[in-house]
Amino acid sequence: MNNEKFEELLKKAQLSKKEFAELVKMNYTSVTNWSQKDKKVPYWIKEFLALYIENRELKSLKTSILDTVEKINALK
Repeated sequence: MNNEKFEELLKKAQLSKKEFAELVKMNYTSVTNWSQKDKKVPYWIKEFLALYIENRELKSLKTSILDTVEKINALK
């Protein structure tokens, strides 16, 4: 994966490079170095971010469902 795709996934995950580095316990400088020419983003990061994004979406869906159930129960 190249840096451009990495930055797209970060944006979708609503994470900054600094937040990502802290999340995965990496040195921030290492993360920013991926933007240099011919530097590739480590292979595991694409899948990590995909799972992170999916988890955020599922948490949001869960919250919406629980809120709806709560509203329905309040009407009873």
